[in-house]
Amino acid sequence: MIYKNQRIGIFIDIQNLYHSAKNLYGARVNYRELIKELVAGRPLIRTLGYVVKSEGEDSAEASFFEALTKAGVELRVKDLQIFPGGIKKADWDVGMAVDAIRMSSFLDAIVLVTGDGDFVPLVEYLKWGLGREVEVAAFGRSASAKLKEAADFFIDLEKIPRVILKK
Repeated sequence: MIYKNQRIGIFIDIQNLYHSAKNLYGARVNYRELIKELVAGRPLIRTLGYVVKSEGEDSAEASFFEALTKAGVELRVKDLQIFPGGIKKADWDVGMAVDAIRMSSFLDAIVLVTGDGDFVPLVEYLKWGLGREVEVAAFGRSASAKLKEAADFFIDLEKIPRVILKK
């Protein structure tokens, strides 16, 4: 249930959202509109976005990061890890989980913007261990069924007008 006085924090798995929008719709996400919809008139405490910086300077990537910041997203940036043999790893799951738990003491509702099923234990802990309401926002077609089920509310981004921007 959404209450107008709920203090909320939004935690956005930028890579997950970016790739889902691109692969499902050949589109991009309007982050300003997304945040407005998720806030739904409630007091927003913080919006954190988790991004991975690719190797080398990329002006398109820099512009994307700047647009996120202008939309009100506080970025947490990690460098892409490249292991011997060329394997690349870019993962913010633990950092996002730690931030959500750390900030939960001054939030009433936590909004996780990801379809990644790896976040089910986090959702369960926030709900049952800390008594917080947890909303998950993702594209319904690519979101984990277990994650949708674990959340108090699932917000299907496909059904929100103006969130998906065609390229």
